[in-house]
Amino acid sequence: MTDTTIARSATATIATTHGSRYLQQLAKHWSHKLEVTFDATQATIRFPNGVVASLEAGDAALLARLDAPDPETLARMKGVLAEHLDRFAFREAPLPFVWAVE
Repeated sequence: MTDTTIARSATATIATTHGSRYLQQLAKHWSHKLEVTFDATQATIRFPNGVVASLEAGDAALLARLDAPDPETLARMKGVLAEHLDRFAFREAPLPFVWAVE
């Protein structure tokens, strides 16, 4: 029997006025090796391990959502996403990630 309540999705609200810039930099960076679609306000990144990252840039925050095949992968990918965004946001890093597990 499997536990269907185990978290496999998480969302984060990252307070920044530069969300569009960071979203585009991250999407361009990952587009060299991953399946990525993006514009100035939205991005979807598909990883080979089954994770899908969705980003949405607003005026005061960057919203991120991760959907993963299992809780361990979700936990690891939260760190991967945060580390990569912090690289592009070096002037204001570390960014304040507030994760909510779904």
